[in-house]
Amino acid sequence: MKLLLAEDDIDFGNILSQYLSMSGFEVTLARNGREAWDKYHNASPDICVLDIMMPEMDGFTLAEKLRAKDPGIPFIFLTAKSMREDMVRGLRLGADDYITKPFDPEMLLLRINNILRRVYSIAEDEYTISGTTLRFNALELLTPAGKEKVTLREAQLLRHLMMNRNKPLTREQILTEIWGEDDYFLGRSMDVFISRLRKYLASDPGISLRTLRGMGFVLEENK
Repeated sequence: MKLLLAEDDIDFGNILSQYLSMSGFEVTLARNGREAWDKYHNASPDICVLDIMMPEMDGFTLAEKLRAKDPGIPFIFLTAKSMREDMVRGLRLGADDYITKPFDPEMLLLRINNILRRVYSIAEDEYTISGTTLRFNALELLTPAGKEKVTLREAQLLRHLMMNRNKPLTREQILTEIWGEDDYFLGRSMDVFISRLRKYLASDPGISLRTLRGMGFVLEENK
């Protein structure tokens, strides 16, 4: 997933950018609103995180321009203010969330993932990494080797891995997200599905589905 981060505080911006990158996002960092607007066109982000108080172009103005260009783009406002007027204005602009500084980067990550699940589980049908595309609604997987029909559970599992590319996921996280509970026997079933997905993905040298011993799995995009 691609993310545009507009934050004029250099140190804080670097911290957030590094944390989100380590969490699997492809982050484009901008130091002011004008730079964010210029970078937006090449970045093609899936979600934007915008500080409100920035030089050259504030977050509100930037959000208005982004929404005019792409009405469906989700975004979160960051602000040092807790004034009701800012919150109301942000929500009127269509902000998907609003978080007041200081905050834990993990809290921002949770809110980002919640928005992405809500927005893209409804809006998106295709998920692509390297030379592999999952057509979720059609239950089809396109790989360099050809087209495969997959089961709904295989599609759900692969979609979750694709949306969290390069991010280590624990077995418990996957089981709870896909099966609804963390259970020993469901875990054995998950291992079978992982083995099937590995066979499907074997023809694409650009990705690998690795087991993290004692933890879980990660779908890596090889560059």
